Parts: sequence; C-alpha cells; structure tokens
Amino acid sequence: MLDFDLAEIYGVETKRLKEQVRRNIERFPDDFMFELTRDEYNSLRSQIATLEIGRGKYSKYLAFAFTEQGVAMLSTVLNSKLAIAANIRIMRAFVVVRQLILNPPTDRVSGIERQMLELKQYIEEVFTDYNDINEDTRMQLELINETLVELQAKNKKPNKLRNPIGFQAILDERQKSKDVFD
Repeated sequence: MLDFDLAEIYGVETKRLKEQVRRNIERFPDDFMFELTRDEYNSLRSQIATLEIGRGKYSKYLAFAFTEQGVAMLSTVLNSKLAIAANIRIMRAFVVVRQLILNPPTDRVSGIERQMLELKQYIEEVFTDYNDINEDTRMQLELINETLVELQAKNKKPNKLRNPIGFQAILDERQKSKDVFD
C-alpha cells in the first residue's frame, strides 16, 4: 500500500506519516517498506486523470510503498486509536486475501459439472450391477427350468395298461363268463 492511501485510512496527513516513518526508519527494513523510484511514481501519477491545482496538494517527495508487515509496523509508529483500528481492519483484509489466494473459491459451474460427473458414474455403476443381477437371475431361472424338466422326466412312468376300475371291470367279468358258457 502507498503512503498517501495509508495516511487517508489512518486519518493523518501524508507529511506526518512520512515524518514518523523517517524518525523510526530502523523499524522499516527493505522487506517492510521501500521508496518508489521517480519513474514508478510518475507512472502512478499519470493514472490520475487530472491534477488538482493548489499549493501543497502533491508531495514533492517520492511515495513510500508498504508491505503487509510494514503496514503492521506503521500502526506502532503512528500509535493513535484510529491508526490501531485501521490497522486491525487492514490486517484482516490481508488475511482474507491470503486465504483467497491459497483456497480460491470454486465457481458454481465447475461444482455442478463435478457433481454431474459423480452422478453419471454412480448411475453407470448401478446399471452395471442391475445388468449383472438380471444376467444372474436369468441363469438361475434357466437352471431351475432344466431341473424341473429332469424331475418331470424321472417322475413320468411308462404307459402301461391299467386295470379298469368300477363298472367296467364287472362288465368285463360278465363278458368272460358269458364267453365260457357259450
């Protein structure tokens, strides 16, 4: 973050912020804070559409750029209630940004695509199992039918003449005795 942005957040003038940083420069090693080059500073100024006119509106000094640790150190240097509260908010923002970088949110479309792929695989597994069951069932039914055919063949007796029952037998006896007497 740049010094003028932090000064606005902390509610102090950029001049006072830089003053405190210079007085405590040993607290700001190169990996906490660095001063922009003239080219870097000019490229930032060119991004602002128009410059305001007036005495003291823009710094004649180059801007300081602060890293996450530099922002934390700056709150100890400024040591005001507003600076501490603002630093807590900034540190929380850094944590959120770090978490977003480490664990980017999944978009809904890729999540739905993943769920659809899982569902498709599940359905294919279920149908494969269903087809296996049908094949097994068909084979079992064929075995049962074959066994029933064999049992019917065993139980089937050869066609032999049976004695007639009932009235028929008596008539046959009369026929025999009639034949004998005749």
